[in-house]
Parts: sequence; structure tokens; C-alpha cells
Amino acid sequence: MCTNYTPPRREAVEAMVPLKRSTDEDWKDEIYQDYAAPLIRAGADGNFELITGSYGIVPKDHLPPDIKRLSTMNARAETIGELRSYKTAWRACHTCLLPTQVFYEPNYESGRAERWAIGMADEAPFCIAGIWRAWSEDDGSISHSFTQITINADQHPVMQRFQKPGEERRSVVIVPKSEYQDWLNCRDPEVARSMLNLYPADLMKTYPASKGYSDRPRTASLF
Repeated sequence: MCTNYTPPRREAVEAMVPLKRSTDEDWKDEIYQDYAAPLIRAGADGNFELITGSYGIVPKDHLPPDIKRLSTMNARAETIGELRSYKTAWRACHTCLLPTQVFYEPNYESGRAERWAIGMADEAPFCIAGIWRAWSEDDGSISHSFTQITINADQHPVMQRFQKPGEERRSVVIVPKSEYQDWLNCRDPEVARSMLNLYPADLMKTYPASKGYSDRPRTASLF
């Protein structure tokens, strides 16, 4: 499952959708657990707004006292409506779009784990399906967090190449641009679930990525 990705730069994110409201906060070149990252959601009027949220729907500062570490970066579509960490946001249809340039997965085809990048064949930024929630902070402010949604990818030509041998293949959900508005304004969890599909493999590409890889795509063959 994805635990690290590169978001587009601010100007690219702001060009992806017609934003009614945008944040002044910035984000790092690569996103890991508990890092702030851009997310697009529907405002009260249904229009797009850009905010930042912490990667992992339960941030480390809000973990219960008896839990020292919990990974909530990825929510399985099959159980998102039942697990305590996700069910409230899912049932409330707090859907969001997570602007992405590439995301990273381990590839074991060489016999050892190698970091690979996955993105679009045309190198354009894209959006991953997620859900968000709000948190009340001690100083009276409101913060936000999010998780990516994943689905089974055992038969997908691109995504079946990743994860450890013998493990189920999973993939984040890449939302087609034509469905951005429907996804963000969906108010029925089961309708939202029906929108969680694998992205066409011929529109994607993947390639080895160094540890210090940033958001600048490079030429590579499909798959």
C-alpha cells in the first residue's frame, strides 16, 4: 500500500480544478505519515476548496494514550465503513481528492525491494480518492487529516507488480477528472463505494525511483 508520495507544486494543484478557496499553507516535496499535504474537498456551497491535512486520518498527536503508533494512511475500501478510525468520515461522505504527481511502491522483481514511482503516462498530475476529518486542537484551532482509499489490484497490469511476494496486491484509487465533482459531492457511501475503481493501465507508467526522487517526472516506458 502507498505510504509515500510526491504532490504537485502549488501552481499545478491550483490549476487542476476551479478553486473557490485556497490555503496559504505549503507542503514538502515528498509526503510521509503525519506530513501536511494538499487536499481538495467540497465546501458548504459544493465548490472546490484547497486545504492542507495531515497524512494519516489519526495524527500522532491524537492517538489514544495506550497506543504509541498507528498507521492510518491507507483505508481498505472493503472495511472503511466498519473500522473505528475511518467509519465516521466515510459514513458522513467526507470525500476528498489528493493531488499527486507520483506515488511510490516496493518492487521485488529483482529479488529485493526496490523503490518504484507510479504516475501518469503523460506525466500530468492526478488525484487519488481519500476521506478527511477535522480535529479540535488545544489552542482552539481546527486541523484536518486524511487517508487514501485502496482496493484490490491482483489482476491490474501495473499495480500487480508491487508489494511483497505472496501478499495481496492493493492500489490507491485514481479518480478520473470527469468524476471529480461527483466524488466530492457524493452524499451516499454506497454510491461513493461504486466509484472506487482501478485506473486504466495504459494511461499509467512506472519506473525505478531513487530515494531522493522529487516531483519532476522522467521518461520511462509504460508498465
